[in-house]
Amino acid sequence: MVFKRLLGSLGVGGPSVDTVLRPGAVRPGETLRGQVNLQGGSTDVNVEHITLELVARVEAEHDGGEHEGYVAFDRFIVGGGFRLGEGQQHSEPFAITLPWETPITELYGQGLGIVLGVRTELAVAGAKDKGDLDALTVAPLAVQEAILEAFGQLGFGFKSADLELGHIGGTGQQLPFYQEIELAPSPEYAHAVNEIEVSFLAHRDEMEIVLEADKRGGFFSSGHDTVTRFTVPLEQSHHQDWNAVVDGWVRQMVEHRASYGHGDAYGHGHGGHGHGFHPHGHDSHGHGGHHRSGPGMGTVVAAGAAGLAVGVVGGMVAAEVVDEVGDFFEGDDEEEEE
Repeated sequence: MVFKRLLGSLGVGGPSVDTVLRPGAVRPGETLRGQVNLQGGSTDVNVEHITLELVARVEAEHDGGEHEGYVAFDRFIVGGGFRLGEGQQHSEPFAITLPWETPITELYGQGLGIVLGVRTELAVAGAKDKGDLDALTVAPLAVQEAILEAFGQLGFGFKSADLELGHIGGTGQQLPFYQEIELAPSPEYAHAVNEIEVSFLAHRDEMEIVLEADKRGGFFSSGHDTVTRFTVPLEQSHHQDWNAVVDGWVRQMVEHRASYGHGDAYGHGHGGHGHGFHPHGHDSHGHGGHHRSGPGMGTVVAAGAAGLAVGVVGGMVAAEVVDEVGDFFEGDDEEEEE
């Protein structure tokens, strides 16, 4: 009896849903627009609500290994409370604001291998149907682009990007995961670090930048990670010599090895809000224009990540989307009702 009710409301003969996102990339904190198109089925139904979920594919360590799953990180009710007649067409436009911490999926039009999507949930007659994911493309904020461009011009190379389940201590992180952009060191720092991981935690007025360096070990010491955090305003990306600023950050991270492991890895490095940032009290000499000459990170990403998004997006629809972070590693033990 239950099975037949589900078929009648949302399955065979039920309404169909097609969500269309406005073409082009959107940035964190900006408005994502589109519309949900409904096509009535063979019977009249009451649409209780139309909900959009923002979903991300994330990685996490569990039982000594890396696992992947999908996490919904925001929900928006965009319609509902109406009757959809037999065969009737109905369109529900929407405009939702992306969280400031929304991960970026591309840089200069090149995919980074990050999978985000919008999933539409339709509630009809007490039953809920969660449809397929529509791929979401997110471009960087100006300050994120400027910082990554500076890394590229300083000789750092793009390796990969992913989303990690968990929280970075000592930060204002809001989402249940954070993005890591892994960079190969420039020749100048290749002797000191294996790679540098960059995480952006954007807020309405400022941006936290967390840098983690995987250090090389010597004959008498093992390698370890060093983490530092810097804060910059969002609105001054065009008034900084970002090459000098970023080089100052990396130089300090390399020089302050002794600070690792003293229980205060985070909380250092708040930048000033003038023409120069002063992480750890040292002047980064951040004056002058924003240099955009040289190959930059756009060329590096194009060479290193051109094929990363192929395949992962194709498998997105078939993947199961979890609703809560706590269910990330739980299997689906429920049997299908008949």
